[in-house]
Amino acid sequence: MMMDKLAPLTALAQQIFKDLRAMSPDGAGVSRPAYSRIETQALDYLAEFARAQGLAVDADAAGNLWFSLPEHRDAQRYMVVGSHVDTVPEGGNFDGLAGVVAGLLVLIRGREKGLRVPVKCLALRAEESAWFGSCYLGSKALTGQMTAAELAAPHKGDNRSLADHMTALGIDTAPIAAGQPLIALERILGYVELHIEQGPLLVERDIPAAVVTGIRGNIRYRSVTCTGEGGHSGAVPRAYRHDPVLAMADLLTRLDDSWLHILQTGGDLVLTSGVVGTDPARHAIARIADSISFSLDIRSQNTEVLDHMRDYLHEEMADIARVRGVRFDTGPEIPAAPAQMDDTMVAGLMAAMGRTGIAPFSMASGAGHDAAVFAQAGVPAAMIFVRNRNGSHNPREAMEISDFMVGTAIISAYLEAKDT
Repeated sequence: MMMDKLAPLTALAQQIFKDLRAMSPDGAGVSRPAYSRIETQALDYLAEFARAQGLAVDADAAGNLWFSLPEHRDAQRYMVVGSHVDTVPEGGNFDGLAGVVAGLLVLIRGREKGLRVPVKCLALRAEESAWFGSCYLGSKALTGQMTAAELAAPHKGDNRSLADHMTALGIDTAPIAAGQPLIALERILGYVELHIEQGPLLVERDIPAAVVTGIRGNIRYRSVTCTGEGGHSGAVPRAYRHDPVLAMADLLTRLDDSWLHILQTGGDLVLTSGVVGTDPARHAIARIADSISFSLDIRSQNTEVLDHMRDYLHEEMADIARVRGVRFDTGPEIPAAPAQMDDTMVAGLMAAMGRTGIAPFSMASGAGHDAAVFAQAGVPAAMIFVRNRNGSHNPREAMEISDFMVGTAIISAYLEAKDT
């Protein structure tokens, strides 16, 4: 069984997780800021570990690290297994890092058993948006998708630009600013990323791992404002009210009803309003609010569903505005296209999952990942999720090492298959 063959590597994985947690403590969690000294130290540690295991180590022009078997260092075509090493502030130790460790274990096993196709492990910088306001910076730089606005974006702490932080680490930003891929993307046969699941599905279904079929795109509005008319809570009858709070509640209820209908008819959708508030300088228990602001985050694997929800949102806002005498202003829309995982790779990983002795299971990813950047750059991409309690982006991430090894075994079985 593949799991038995990988068992000797469990201790190596545990040591990496332990050492990097100790290197980047922050409160109850860990912090490895994007393009920082701490992120660099983590990459240096991984490079030292890889060399001790007989692996070759290289860096690209964006500061990402590449690991490979020495004989595959200059391979013309190769598979990539990887993820990111940075974290959110006071985050967990497995979000991102687990995918890099999985790639290293695949190479270490390949050193002993051989690989049917050249494989490189990629340790990416700066996936999290927490530091510069934009995500996937390492993979965007690598694939030629980073924008001038992203290079100029200020750091949340010191307000220095991303370009300044990169330059301070010895990175020449000129090739990145040119918007050209830093490597020949056509040489990559496919990109596979292992990542902890950031929701409860695998825990609730008691499944150790899953194959990801797609990464949800989204329509976001950071601050929708509904404006009505203030008044005394006891003196204005319902017929004469223009209450923005009830208008917002009406809108969210209608959106929730549409969400349920889409799910019941086989569609994919999640919808969240995570920021809601009236003006604290003016609101009071005995006062009808003048206005209320709220965020909307609408996500789906299906572009048609997103388009439908956009149209439905505006139709319902217009109807509620007419009925309740209020006004909605969404502000700018912040869209992100869905990323479908490569069908052939998904099928191969599902078959590999079966060969590990685990019943094949697939699911969508609600959160974004570097795999989406590769897919949008034309590189076939796929993902493995590993069961993880307590979500992510918090110190309570609780991935079990046995589940991690299942996910790693699936990737190994896939890369060692004759038809891969």
